[in-house]
Amino acid sequence: MSYFRVNENCNGCLACVENCPASALCFEDTEEKRTLRHNMTLCARCGQCWRICPQKAIEFQHLLSGKWDDVVTMDIVRCKICDDILYTVNFGKTLNSRLPEAEENLCSKHRRSHCAGLWLSFAAGGKQYPKRKNQ
Repeated sequence: MSYFRVNENCNGCLACVENCPASALCFEDTEEKRTLRHNMTLCARCGQCWRICPQKAIEFQHLLSGKWDDVVTMDIVRCKICDDILYTVNFGKTLNSRLPEAEENLCSKHRRSHCAGLWLSFAAGGKQYPKRKNQ
C-alpha cells in the first residue's frame, strides 16, 4: 500500500519533485506517459511536497496516518498447563537447536514449579542434570 497519494488534480508540473529536500520524489517520462514516483524509504514526511503543490494534488494525510502493515504471521507456542503465549514455533526451533534437550512448553510460573520438582529429584539422588552441548 502506498502512503504517498496524488489525486486527479495533479498536472505533472513537478514542483513537488523539484522541492523535495529528501529526494524522495522523481519522475519518469516514456514516449507517451509521465510517471511520478515516490520512495517511502527516503521520505522525511516533512510536507514540503504538499505545501508547494500549486494544484493541491498531494494527499499528505496518508503519510501521517501511521497505519500498520502485516509483514509476517507465525504460529505460536503456548504453555501446556495454562495456555499462555510463550513464543513462536520458529523461535522454539531455534531455542531447541541450541539446547541439549527440547524445552518443555511451560510459562515462567509453571517452569518454576517444574524446576523445583527436578531439584527435589536431583537432591534425592534421582536422575543427573543434563550437560549442555558446549561443556
